[in-house]
Amino acid sequence: MCTTSESPGLLDAEDDFDLFVDWDNLVRSYQLAASGKRGAAPVAAFEYGLGEHLLKLRRDLVAGTWAPGPYVHFAIHEPKRRWISAAPFADRVVHHALCRVMEPDFETAFIADSFANRIGKGTHRAVDRFQQLGRARTWVLRMDIRRYFPSIDHRILLEILERRTRDTRVSEVIRRIVASGADIHSAEADMTLFPGDDLLALARPRGLPIGNLTSQFWSNCYLDGLDHFVKRSLRCATYLRYADDFALFHDDKATLSAWRQEIIEFLATRLRLRIHENAAQIASCKAGIPWLGFVVYPDHRRVKARKVVAATRRLTARYDAWSRGDITFAEFDATVGGWINHVRYADSWGLREHVLSRFPLEGRHIRKAVPKSTARRATRAARGQEP
Repeated sequence: MCTTSESPGLLDAEDDFDLFVDWDNLVRSYQLAASGKRGAAPVAAFEYGLGEHLLKLRRDLVAGTWAPGPYVHFAIHEPKRRWISAAPFADRVVHHALCRVMEPDFETAFIADSFANRIGKGTHRAVDRFQQLGRARTWVLRMDIRRYFPSIDHRILLEILERRTRDTRVSEVIRRIVASGADIHSAEADMTLFPGDDLLALARPRGLPIGNLTSQFWSNCYLDGLDHFVKRSLRCATYLRYADDFALFHDDKATLSAWRQEIIEFLATRLRLRIHENAAQIASCKAGIPWLGFVVYPDHRRVKARKVVAATRRLTARYDAWSRGDITFAEFDATVGGWINHVRYADSWGLREHVLSRFPLEGRHIRKAVPKSTARRATRAARGQEP
């Protein structure tokens, strides 16, 4: 998440660039970038010469010579294949420093029902809000963007960001970070022509690296115009968005159908984006709607089956690693705790017991968040006894 609890506006500086390169801002940005990662070699190396590294970053930024370093690319496959691009650690410090300066201006413009990468929002509050709106309305239209990060158009993004960026030196840093993602998703991006395009439009730079803090923040800014279009032009009060997933609720199916077409046209003409049209269907709120890893009903929630399979696979790998001595129990326990903290937002007591019973703990390391009944079942399972 690119937000922080402190406001960089409290720093004593004359303009955005001074805020950006202020020493206190750079130190705090290092702390945020390093949080939870101090055991990693690149972080430890940066920390070893922390003062010099931060001074060099500041000199390069002030001189206008700073440029993004090379990314390290790798793929993840759950729930679907994504191409992740990890920036060098020094660049991540710059990303934090930049977001701390930019965020306050943009935050004032975001709608209340935009939930991704914002303080006080997040996945679980988006699920709460989805369920609340589902109780109030009969029908829901759920939509998502096709290949969102690979499709973000650089020219449009820069126009959006520079409307609220007062300092040209900050704009230049933004431009360099945006340009660094131009070819990362070239194999994934759709070759799509939009109304009014010629063949040269296929060469327009597109794509943001998945993994950059700035990408998370700027992707939210990119769809802010959609939020205001839905709220103001369509006058849909029962709407919410999390990243590139969004939903509209209404009691009239015909109204939702008309809105669907207007949104498709808005995304194409204003943002050069497309939705997954086959998946954008109107459904009864009572039927159970997939949303952010859950299936949401008006009066209860379930964890999506695919998420359960993926979590079981991940927990099994971590349990096996602990059994071999490759990781500590605390590391395995943290994985279990993270999963429990997520699925507790659904009706999942039985699910938790079922999944965790696969991992016998022998009664020695029992996490407080795991019910005693789960621990007893895990131990019985290990001994081949009946529950």
